Amino acid sequence: METIRPPAVAGLFYPARPDELNNLIEQDLKQATLNSELPDPKVLIVPHAGYIYSGPIAANAYIYLQKLRHRIQRVIIIGPSHRVGFNGVALSDADFFDTPLGRIPIDKTAQKTLSEIMGVHILNEAHAAEHSLEVQLPFLQRLLDEFTIVPIVAGNASPDLVSEVIETLWGGSETLIVISSDLSHYHDYQTAQQLDTQTSQAIINLDVNAIHSHNACGCVGIRGLLDFAQHHPLNRAIVDLRNSGDTAGSKDSVVGYGAYLFSEPT
Repeated sequence: METIRPPAVAGLFYPARPDELNNLIEQDLKQATLNSELPDPKVLIVPHAGYIYSGPIAANAYIYLQKLRHRIQRVIIIGPSHRVGFNGVALSDADFFDTPLGRIPIDKTAQKTLSEIMGVHILNEAHAAEHSLEVQLPFLQRLLDEFTIVPIVAGNASPDLVSEVIETLWGGSETLIVISSDLSHYHDYQTAQQLDTQTSQAIINLDVNAIHSHNACGCVGIRGLLDFAQHHPLNRAIVDLRNSGDTAGSKDSVVGYGAYLFSEPT
């Protein structure tokens, strides 16, 4: 019997009606800026807030998938756990993740391979209400043809563990890796700009020790990626850096959002 992880934040973080959801994503993508000089992405770091806040920033990363629609067949998504505390990283035993745009199959073969790594385990509770992975799915559904996912919620995990997960599933051009993270939280607009600029530079410099929970809620995934990139040559670029004060919120207390592209040397 097939098991389905239903959407937890449809109607909250993004529209629950497929037509409204498609229209909102399309609007964000039309306003996105594509730098034609950047190579095809292998890894994207994207925010995971409500679409009215972070959707335009996410779109500036996802726009680079337009020409890869037919190539990418598997997406590894690593996001933080906002509700459940645990050690290691958590997989789901569901067969599909559901969104208003349809079901996405999970790559069970990849998950079986990951399960052999110490610190990787099935923990459905970590996935049940978690939004950091879910909000990425409609963008991927809009931009890619048929694909599978490996949804990974990161708990208390070392950069070494996350780096090993990334290396295990790195694959070829058919595989995309998405790291889900917002940046600073609840500072005034100017302070957030300064902090998020520093964090962005640390990401570009692969400075693992400069990334922590106070400047990036998805720090576990980012730190693992940076650890991996220290041993594997990857080009890095900042494609957007804004905050909720730039999109749909007050400037008195904002959340930072960054979008970053990592690519393999050509």
